[in-house]
Amino acid sequence: MLVINTKQFKDNPLSYFNKIDQGIEILVKRGKRKSYKIVPLQDDDTLMSKKEFFAKIDRASQSIKEGKGKTVNTKEELIAYLDSL
Repeated sequence: MLVINTKQFKDNPLSYFNKIDQGIEILVKRGKRKSYKIVPLQDDDTLMSKKEFFAKIDRASQSIKEGKGKTVNTKEELIAYLDSL
């Protein structure tokens, strides 16, 4: 892991993004108490807030109560169903 400060990152962000692309983890220190780890997104990463996540769960629960749920019996069926969405 490479630990840098915000000035180093600001002065040459492309260099650090290239290092991340090579698999090197970057930790950016900001002041005494704040740090940020920069990692690349993966294909299966989702970006949603906690609020959006719980709202999605609430909608799914309501949908199941209304009989709109989908039953799957195997991991393969689940993957196929998720891929079809």
